[in-house]
Amino acid sequence: MSLKKSLLIILLILIVDQVSKIYIKLHFPLTLYGEAALLNWGWFKILFIENKGMAWGTKINDIIPFISERSGKLMLTLFRIIAVSGIFYWLYDSIKIHASKLLIVCLTLILAGAIGNILDSVFYGYLFTGSYYNVASFSPGNGYDSLFHGNVVDMLQFPMLTWEWPNWIPYFGGNEFTFFDPVFNIADSAISTGIGIMLVFNKRIFP
Repeated sequence: MSLKKSLLIILLILIVDQVSKIYIKLHFPLTLYGEAALLNWGWFKILFIENKGMAWGTKINDIIPFISERSGKLMLTLFRIIAVSGIFYWLYDSIKIHASKLLIVCLTLILAGAIGNILDSVFYGYLFTGSYYNVASFSPGNGYDSLFHGNVVDMLQFPMLTWEWPNWIPYFGGNEFTFFDPVFNIADSAISTGIGIMLVFNKRIFP
């Protein structure tokens, strides 16, 4: 795969990702609990939330408690930018040395997803007003926060199965568990797909 084709795929994923996020952001409000259920088919939901951290909402200050949430958010955004730079170089180098096509596809998907979430983190706080109890509006410079402090918009959830753990199981007993519970977006899907292919076909990709 050429670099041009790889960049085209990245652009297409970014368009789908950003259009879906901006549509949700500009049409639906968040509630007191920080979410808004827009569609519920049981096994599939469109559930608007804003993720202030990493996967499953984990924040930097949850891991490093002596820093503030705001500083942690900035650190996370800057880390994402550095990581994307590294992934782009890896992709460029892999294309240059004619590495496995499967590796190039994986890196293309991961890079597209990472850029998609970076756009939220860097710009959304500056471009959009808040979504709590009202529908956000596009208002550059009058947003809910400053540059590099935006929240990632998530909206897809697939709670396929729900059950209650038997009481005899230590710690989990009596608790309800849902598979698959996380709320994610198109960018997350691209990252997960790329990493998943790498894990499944790792011997073929890294001979």
